Amino acid sequence: MPSHDNSHGPTRPQTIYLPVPAPKTQPEPPRLTPLRAWWNAAWEEDGVLHGMWEDVCSIPEDGLRHMAPWLRTVVAVAGLSFAVLLAQAAGDVLLQALHQLLTAVPKVQIGVDTSHGVFAVIDQPVRTYIAQHATGLPVQGSTVYTIWQLVGLFGLIGGFARISGARLTWTAWGVASIAMVYSAAPADGRPIATGFAVLAWTAASALALRGLSLRPAFFTHIHNAGHQIKPHIHLPAPAAEAAPDDEDDAAVHSLQKR
Repeated sequence: MPSHDNSHGPTRPQTIYLPVPAPKTQPEPPRLTPLRAWWNAAWEEDGVLHGMWEDVCSIPEDGLRHMAPWLRTVVAVAGLSFAVLLAQAAGDVLLQALHQLLTAVPKVQIGVDTSHGVFAVIDQPVRTYIAQHATGLPVQGSTVYTIWQLVGLFGLIGGFARISGARLTWTAWGVASIAMVYSAAPADGRPIATGFAVLAWTAASALALRGLSLRPAFFTHIHNAGHQIKPHIHLPAPAAEAAPDDEDDAAVHSLQKR
């Protein structure tokens, strides 16, 4: 039978192409791994957070003066921030309260009996003087009277606290008050009203000027330098040889002859 095999030579094996596996991607480390490593290192014996915690725990023993500098800085910044916030929050309230205080005082009028008792002997001339001389001012007489009272209260409290500026204010306030009483008091009772004002201011000065002495202070500076020892070595000078006398020479010659 005829053969229908048209192949010439040996047959070649067919190449089979297999799919190449994709390379495996390396898993990415978690993002918090460096942070966790730093956290663990910071809490070790010589770590930053461990040292800060030791500083915080040593506050009761060291006190505020000897505690760590960074703690003092934190406390100072926190206190300053709190003071700024408090001042900002209370600023409007204080201004409004001060405005109400200055405007809520009754009007000061001449000859109107607004005070009673012994206090009226001093207070009424002051009110009258302020009402007479506050006419051309841009503020009312009641405002001036309130400021006069606040300045006196400041001088009294500040003088009691031994503040030099407050004591000067108290002295000037007392002199001005006595002058107003003397100027506005009735002519018949002017000496008595002025005397009452002087006595009242002098009695209140026992608190405002407490501890103030008019005696001059003497300061004695004692300088004790201690005993100073400075050793010195003194060497005696050699004695000069005495020249032989004539009598000694004669005695020597007589001994030689013998």
